[in-house]
Amino acid sequence: MPLDDIQNAAIRKIEELRSAGIDPYPVKTGSVAAIGDVCTAFVEERLSDDVTVAGRLTARREHGKLAFGDIRDDTGKIQLFIRFNEIDEQVRFVFGMLDLGDWIRVSGPVMRTKRGEISIAVKDLVLLSKSIRPFPDKWKGISDRELRYRQRYVDLMMNQSTGEIFKTRATILRSLRGTMERYDFLEVETPVLQPIYGGAHARPFQTHHHVLDEKLYLRIALELNLKRLLVGGMRRVYEIGKCFRNEGMDRFHNPEFQLLEAYEAFSDMEGMMSLSQELIVDAAHAVCGSTTFAYGEQTIDVNPPYPRISLTDALSDALALDVMSVPVDELRKKAVESEIAEIPVDAGRMWFIDKLFSITVEPRILNPTFIVAHPIEMSPLAKADPEKPRYTSRFELVVAGRELVNGYSELNDPVEQRLRLQQQRVSGEERHPIDEDYLNALEYGMPPAGGLGLGIERLIMLLTDQPSIQDVILFPQMRSRSEYGSTGGDSDT
Repeated sequence: MPLDDIQNAAIRKIEELRSAGIDPYPVKTGSVAAIGDVCTAFVEERLSDDVTVAGRLTARREHGKLAFGDIRDDTGKIQLFIRFNEIDEQVRFVFGMLDLGDWIRVSGPVMRTKRGEISIAVKDLVLLSKSIRPFPDKWKGISDRELRYRQRYVDLMMNQSTGEIFKTRATILRSLRGTMERYDFLEVETPVLQPIYGGAHARPFQTHHHVLDEKLYLRIALELNLKRLLVGGMRRVYEIGKCFRNEGMDRFHNPEFQLLEAYEAFSDMEGMMSLSQELIVDAAHAVCGSTTFAYGEQTIDVNPPYPRISLTDALSDALALDVMSVPVDELRKKAVESEIAEIPVDAGRMWFIDKLFSITVEPRILNPTFIVAHPIEMSPLAKADPEKPRYTSRFELVVAGRELVNGYSELNDPVEQRLRLQQQRVSGEERHPIDEDYLNALEYGMPPAGGLGLGIERLIMLLTDQPSIQDVILFPQMRSRSEYGSTGGDSDT
């Protein structure tokens, strides 16, 4: 049936209901129990009275004097069992007006049918919200992956597994906060709108504050404001917050994403590596009950300690050349051979090292591995390694071929920090403005500290075995589309 005809039929039912004095969108629902709790209590023989539940009607069928239906909430599903000769005329009328997708409230005793199905023998039925758009075909579901992202509400209706992913996301966030609290970190909030963006190498989103008549940016990282708090005397701070980067989108990147960043005075890279392991292990136990779990067709073990490899040594071995000493043209040639797209004309050695490592070494790493010994030019906010001054006290934790955590011993020398940032601008490696207020804060003295940043969506992808970041963000960013696919009766559903 054409969509317009289906919607017009639903609207006519709404008019009939209102003519009969029945509000299809009543103000009050009344007290209802969770369907999952009702089913559990029935199995455990803890029910003696009638129950009242509410949910979406997902199936209905009539057999002479009997009718059956299924309703679902976010805790489970239960069958409705109706004897028409045992319900009043209004309940029969409302049931006749129902379509799949309607929200209803039902009351009655819980029983098992002859087929063993846990059911509510309906005594009372109230329509809570009339659906106008047709319910998706339960067998086809949503075959269009893009439609699932654009219309997550339909995805959640049809796929229980989608809801489970986001329940797991909440479990992971609770675990992360629990770990941080166990180590006495204070959770804080810092501004999303900033006059100067910093803390990472990324293109920002820009806006304008009309009252102040000033240009502002959505933050690309949490780092600099959190380190200002260390200057102020806070010893351990962390934030779980949204960051925004005006760059490409792929299965590991979304313009809006969530980071956990943590900073601890009197700590260093080693302390942050240890904290990283704790965060990953605790989250794995919270979700999987173990440090070993499946990811795709492979098995990952996050039980520490994690091995360490040198970034430049590993890349040099992979390319069969010394990446720190060969002419930059040799690295450019390797990048072209590796089909790296959009190579900047002025790309320097560090740009090539970063890109080549990400496509030649990183994808081969399965179990958690610390990447260390980053060249100082790649890490402007990290302290130099006292034993290898050309490198920094920095690590990246790579799991299943992607960076999960980045951390280091924080540079707290204001003179050295200014010099590093100025050198970057001259070299063309980064073109970010210099945050003079941050340098001013460092001049007041920041204690020695370690810091880390953890990509929350990437951790969720790992622990829920999802192939794309869009699968673990409720409403991922999508290219605008003038028309939205129908959620019923067309090729998308």
